[in-house]
Amino acid sequence: MKVSTRGDYAARALLSLALHAETGAPTSVRDIAERTALPQPYLEQILLALKGAGLVRSKRGVGGGYVLARSPAEITLGEIVSAVDGPIAVGDFGLPHEDGACEHEGQCVLLDVWAGVSEHMRRHLDSFTLADCVDRARGFTTGTTAASPSVAAPLTR
Repeated sequence: MKVSTRGDYAARALLSLALHAETGAPTSVRDIAERTALPQPYLEQILLALKGAGLVRSKRGVGGGYVLARSPAEITLGEIVSAVDGPIAVGDFGLPHEDGACEHEGQCVLLDVWAGVSEHMRRHLDSFTLADCVDRARGFTTGTTAASPSVAAPLTR
């Protein structure tokens, strides 16, 4: 699975809101776009999807904009990506033993593997909250999690 540009932009936008949440005031799309260097028209579409998923609230008019709908500690990267990209999965293969999915040689074994990979990705993304990302952005953590100690360390060859 590849996180789409849309999923990345959604996470960056919500991280920006989380980094500035202490003000309590709504943040305009223009301000989010400037802080994150994201294209404003595309960001508007993404924020509407995030609003539909209940991750942000909007206020119209003067002084309007967006705020997080919940605490940053209650919003996971998995929720954000799913809100704009749909279910987190390595493919649309179906589940083993359903609707004739195992009719071909070895297919059930592979379907089970793909389902396990998808579940691992969902759990991994859900293990990171916006609050975790805020802490990392502010340098409060080393960038590792108990679930995956090597996430922050870049691979070198």
